[in-house]
Amino acid sequence: MSLFKKILVPIDGSDTADKAMRVALDMAHESLASVRFLHVMDDVRYFSSYELSDDLHTCAFDNAKKILQNAMDAAAALSVNADTQLLNKPGQRLGENVADEAASWGADLVVVGSHGRRGLGRMLLGSGAEQVMRLCPVPVLMVRGA
Repeated sequence: MSLFKKILVPIDGSDTADKAMRVALDMAHESLASVRFLHVMDDVRYFSSYELSDDLHTCAFDNAKKILQNAMDAAAALSVNADTQLLNKPGQRLGENVADEAASWGADLVVVGSHGRRGLGRMLLGSGAEQVMRLCPVPVLMVRGA
């Protein structure tokens, strides 16, 4: 009997997130757990003028759907029961989105990739994985990037 039955995996299409996804899928395959892939869209209005926002939002949405579909394809290849969730909550931090989703879905574990930024890069960009670890109501497995 497995300790984890529902594994939440935040993904963003990066190599680091893909590595975390592979770890989560291997765990789920071995334990017959379900996986939910979560993609949190960035609010592109912060990065562009208003006129470009709609086009950028459409592009970001299309990219998010592609990322989630690739994850579902990887799950299907291992016969892992999986689904997806796409969130777009402007102004809410990644860690808050992941923690809220873990609680509402009833996740037993969150598997998240960590880019391992240190120093100035971490200070300027923050650490999404660290936010997830601090805010999640369930255990978090951090997978180091390449």
